[in-house]
Amino acid sequence: MHRVSVVIPALNEAGNLPHVLPLIPRGVHEVILVDGESTDGTADVARGLLPRIRLVEQHGPGKGSALRTGFAAATGEIIVMLDADGSTDPREIPVFVDALTHGADMVKGSRFLPGGGTLDMPFYRKLGNGCFVGAVRLLFGGISTDLCYGYSAFWARILPQLQLDASGFEIETQMALRARWAGFRVAEVPSFEARRIHGSSNLRTIPDGWRVTKQILRERFRSPIPRGSATVANGQGFVGVPVMSEFVGVPVMSEFVGVPVMSESPAVEIA
Repeated sequence: MHRVSVVIPALNEAGNLPHVLPLIPRGVHEVILVDGESTDGTADVARGLLPRIRLVEQHGPGKGSALRTGFAAATGEIIVMLDADGSTDPREIPVFVDALTHGADMVKGSRFLPGGGTLDMPFYRKLGNGCFVGAVRLLFGGISTDLCYGYSAFWARILPQLQLDASGFEIETQMALRARWAGFRVAEVPSFEARRIHGSSNLRTIPDGWRVTKQILRERFRSPIPRGSATVANGQGFVGVPVMSEFVGVPVMSEFVGVPVMSESPAVEIA
């Protein structure tokens, strides 16, 4: 079984951690909580809930900096990104791991695939996400359905080629686009986003939306995209394989785990 590292960026999430840490599958290799100088006892709560948790001090401000700090500390072959506010369900981790072991290099959760959904996205943010997805399809091709969602997993071995340097919420966009740019197989699986349980989000819609916009444009003109790289999603460019995951004793039924269809022609776009 591959070792799985779960990376959780956290800033003043003491009230939410009791709804997150106990749900993480028992057999994961390690749980890394990256603390952004919390003042509410986040670290102490984390230790009380999960004594074996690894606490890492964040280097630099912003979610992107927190994630990059956690990635650098991870020792597993697979890295899973999880939010500390209770919006992402740790019980979905087996679905992401299954998709990786069936051939994907990176797996992104999608709130807009059948079986996914969200309770934490007002209309204006849905509109903005839709615009970002449309821009990415236009500029990069592919058939991605969700861009600004932080529930993702990937093989640690691809990290050096991504050369991540984003410091804010745009890190998720940078990861997806650079994975595609590098020719990695990027899959999507359905995921459900719940509402934040306690506190308020650190996401600032307009400033962070502008950061995502700039990241998309920066990636488009950063370097030519290798021929044959494409984003593939459930039901399009994938062969469906029903899989019952027995990963770490938490059965999760994935109705569709993707297995990429390899085309003999590198110029074929999956869209």
